[in-house]
Amino acid sequence: MEMNMNMILVAYIIMNLIGLFVMKADKDRAKKHQYRISENTLWLIALLGGAVGTTVGMKRYRHKTKHLSFKVGFPLLAVAEVILLGYFFTL
Repeated sequence: MEMNMNMILVAYIIMNLIGLFVMKADKDRAKKHQYRISENTLWLIALLGGAVGTTVGMKRYRHKTKHLSFKVGFPLLAVAEVILLGYFFTL
């Protein structure tokens, strides 16, 4: 059981690092007027456990902060993911 919990935690950390790096990459692409990462991809990363990372990336790199769906949605999803992770670790 402990091995499964460690794997969940590692996967969660990896997804959040991916979320952070993807927000940075998309911001850099936006500045250079290059091909962008789709909003659907950003949401998919957040939904698959990377909401904390995408939220931190959004705030740190000031990216997608004018989009209400991101400005509100990412933080709400991040809170839900942290609560869910906490729930799994208290079982």
